[in-house]
Amino acid sequence: MAKEVGVGDKAPEFSLPDQHGKPVALKSLKGKQLVLYFYPKDDTPGCTKESCDFRDVESQIVRAGATILGVSLDGKESHQKFIKKFGLPFSLLSDEDAAVSKAYGVYKEKSMYGKKYWGIERSTFVIDPDGKVKAVFRKVKVDGHADEVLKALRA
Repeated sequence: MAKEVGVGDKAPEFSLPDQHGKPVALKSLKGKQLVLYFYPKDDTPGCTKESCDFRDVESQIVRAGATILGVSLDGKESHQKFIKKFGLPFSLLSDEDAAVSKAYGVYKEKSMYGKKYWGIERSTFVIDPDGKVKAVFRKVKVDGHADEVLKALRA
């Protein structure tokens, strides 16, 4: 099990396909802040609210010099539908083998209705222009989360 990524750590490098199948690599975002949010599943109630909250503050996040990227285990077709349905202005990345989720320590054993399964624990990482982790939000509660992330970007 990978150790959990914490504040001050170098963000684990990644390259994942976006909703068009185009690879997006962390190193291509150097020099910008990055809001990297991991969420369990496209078009489910909590994930939809979280993504729409980020959509609604996206212009402020961009003004703070940051890019938003969402990551889930869903494939690109699912991401395309999700983006189109809710007008999301940022890319969603497919981590279908969970390698990046594991590298960030957000792929966890979960339990629903007594069944155990593995999936993404809702988490957000703010990464500074040098690729260091500036803020970590784990077990995110969706309400007010986008505003907390904005505060971290401005800190």
